[in-house]
Amino acid sequence: MEVNVYNIKGEDTGRKITLNESIFGIEPNDHAIYLDVKQFMANQRQGTHKSKERSEISGSTRKIGRQKGGGGARRGDMNSPVLVGGGRVFGPKPRDYYFKLNKKVKALARKSALSYKAQNNAIVVVEDFNFEAPKTKDFVVMTKNLKVSDKKLLVVLPEANKNVYLSARNVKGANVQTISGLNTYRVLDAGVVVFAESALSAIDNILM
Repeated sequence: MEVNVYNIKGEDTGRKITLNESIFGIEPNDHAIYLDVKQFMANQRQGTHKSKERSEISGSTRKIGRQKGGGGARRGDMNSPVLVGGGRVFGPKPRDYYFKLNKKVKALARKSALSYKAQNNAIVVVEDFNFEAPKTKDFVVMTKNLKVSDKKLLVVLPEANKNVYLSARNVKGANVQTISGLNTYRVLDAGVVVFAESALSAIDNILM
C-alpha cells in the first residue's frame, strides 16, 4: 500500500512511500489486541484500594449479647461484619494488577492495530519536522494544514523531540509518541495516526 508524503504546510511533496505489508497489511488479530490493551489498562491501575477488616476497626471488643437466646445471629463485638459500622469481609486489598504478555503477542497486537488504521485510510505520512521553539500555535497550524485538526491525533516520531511534545501538550485530543513507545491502545484510541517519514523506516526494526 502506498501513501503520499506531505510537508507540515499540508502540501503534497509528490513522493510516495510504501507501507510494509507485513506490518500494515496483515489480517488483524482481535484477541491479541484485546490482551495487549487489557495489559496496558491493568498497568495504569494503582491498586491502592483498601477496606478495613474486623481486626482493623476501632471499637470495643466487649461481647454485646449473650451467645444463645437472643433471637438472632451469634455475634461478638461491635466490629462484627453483620453490624453497621463493622468490618468488611473479604474486602479489597492493595495489589499489583500487572500480568505478563509475550513479546510476539504484543508485536502482533500493534501490527493488527496499524493494519486497521491502514484499512480505514487513517494514516498520514509527513516529512520529518521540528519547531524552532515550543509553541502550541505551530502545532495547531500543522494539524489544520494536514486536515486532521478535527480528529483525535497520534503523532509518531522517530525519537523524542521536546519542542514537538511541548507544542502538542495543551492540544485536546493530541498525543505524541516515539516509535519505540508506540502501543496498541494509543493507536486504536486515535482517529488518525501521523507518522514522521523516518519513523516508518524505524518501525521495521521494532516490529519485524
